[in-house]
Amino acid sequence: MRVFVTGASGHVGSAVVPELLSAGHDVVGLARSDTSAAAIEKLGAQAHRGDLSDLDVLREEAAAADGVIHLAFRHDLMVNGDLASAAKADLDALTALADGLAGSGKPLVGTGGTAMLVMGGVVGRPGTERDIFPGGGYRIDAENFVAGLASRDVRSSVVRLAPTVHSSLDHNGFITAVIAAARRTGYSAYVGEGANRWPAVHTLDAAVLYRLALEKAPAGTRLHGADDEGVPFREIAEAIGHKLDIPVRSISPAEADDHFGFLGSFVQLDNPTSSALTRELLGWTPTHPRLIADLHEGHYFRTA
Repeated sequence: MRVFVTGASGHVGSAVVPELLSAGHDVVGLARSDTSAAAIEKLGAQAHRGDLSDLDVLREEAAAADGVIHLAFRHDLMVNGDLASAAKADLDALTALADGLAGSGKPLVGTGGTAMLVMGGVVGRPGTERDIFPGGGYRIDAENFVAGLASRDVRSSVVRLAPTVHSSLDHNGFITAVIAAARRTGYSAYVGEGANRWPAVHTLDAAVLYRLALEKAPAGTRLHGADDEGVPFREIAEAIGHKLDIPVRSISPAEADDHFGFLGSFVQLDNPTSSALTRELLGWTPTHPRLIADLHEGHYFRTA
């Protein structure tokens, strides 16, 4: 299968591309710079220059491929607070990819986030793949668009990734930001009792899930990329404090923004997430270390 991958040189993409190649697929990765192109080619894939704003490129490459995995997102806009523009860029890119695949029966695997379950109102229980919402959030709207492509003869699916995708490949994710805050302040923090739960998945296990979704997910499927159903944030803070040999403290919600920066609200998220239906449907069986074990391996702490 010839697979077109956006975000191929990024954190998750750098694991998805080798996973696809090892399964015998050919991969073309979208590269927005010479550096990205070199990284994609080093993985063994073909690079095609362009970015999410090159809608004609996305449409043409999707039409030429046997399947598409969409991983790219304008995180630069999101971090700078312009979530609306990031969401629009994502939906525009998905529309172009869908136009290239419409009527073909070929697969398109999109990317969402389990945090949307909280946005949709799931409280006090693990979210499941059956939780579907009519709209009202950037990830929700994009997910519904992808799932709806089943009506255009696209075998579409969405992987809702846990907010914590962790491994030695993770250099800019939420865990690295939490560790950076602990280094900067001299203590590892959690908010209140730290009982709120973060789901998590190892990058290499997420890569296998994307491959399985590409190969056999039914049209309109929602999938959960979560191995840890929910790690209490206090345990994350304690593991970080242990590895950095610094105190671990509870802080108030009012102090969260000062300590965690742009993650001040996010670290308080209670987002337990089940992946039972995904495992049953696709035979997905994570095999790599879970979050706390991965933190104790130490790779997150070897650079400042």
